[in-house]
Amino acid sequence: MVTRGHRELLPEGGLVLAVTGRPGPPPLRFETAAGGRLLLRQGGRPLLLGREEEGGCSHEGLFVHRLDGFRSPLPRIRSDLMRNPGNWVHQYASWLEEAKEGPLHDARWHLRERRKFPAYVWWGDFMRDWPACHLDWCAGGWEGVVPLRPLSPTDAPRVKAYRKHVREDTLAPVLLWRVTPFDGWALLDGHDRAVAALAEGLTPPCLVLYRVPDDEDWRRTAAEPTEAHEQRVRQFAEHPETPERQQALLETAYENTMSSLPYDEAPTLTWPLPGGAPAWDDLAARAVFECPRD
Repeated sequence: MVTRGHRELLPEGGLVLAVTGRPGPPPLRFETAAGGRLLLRQGGRPLLLGREEEGGCSHEGLFVHRLDGFRSPLPRIRSDLMRNPGNWVHQYASWLEEAKEGPLHDARWHLRERRKFPAYVWWGDFMRDWPACHLDWCAGGWEGVVPLRPLSPTDAPRVKAYRKHVREDTLAPVLLWRVTPFDGWALLDGHDRAVAALAEGLTPPCLVLYRVPDDEDWRRTAAEPTEAHEQRVRQFAEHPETPERQQALLETAYENTMSSLPYDEAPTLTWPLPGGAPAWDDLAARAVFECPRD
């Protein structure tokens, strides 16, 4: 059953999707066990095993091993839709609401366009190797992108078709999910589109998805600026000669402050791994996954 979320429109064209009726865990979810063990699961399928690396930087990074079986939460995007897309943010939000194996659970989710990233995100820390990779946290954070399926070669037929869209500036955005356990992003949709854009020397157009503080946290954060605003409004009421322009500036400042609150990121929720560390170790052994010894 599809559960529709309430959409809060934001000034820069993004939205916050307030999802209810999905208490979790969602079909696409992270599970954790002792010893820095991490598992990404989609439905009943394990997709990614990770384990934190201990060392001179305390937590030096994350060893990752991915498995086949990932299914994008979005449908395949046709060329005619890319040339006449409408509003991608609202379209992706609708697809995510309808997805049977997506990451949404009860929470407020920020979805917005993003075209600019530090150069290292796509040109250095885009994990092209499959199935194993290492996320290096030692240099003050990571911020890279983890694909969830093998990448196609640049001369693959679909990639070549997408490269034409890149040159025409009609390429649909890829979908990135902000993942706190990675200190970076998971690529949820658009693996071939990302390869096409990079092959043309451009950063892929992106929509980014991440969880933001829930309503209770938001109200708590909003309480202080709201109280200050109401106090100023009362002061203006006591002095009716206050210029209208000054009152308008006060309202604008308050609106800008409130509209900025949903931008704060909340950590990615994780769930306990059934069977704990032994279950993770069994999966890792079967995947021939080598982790550093404790």
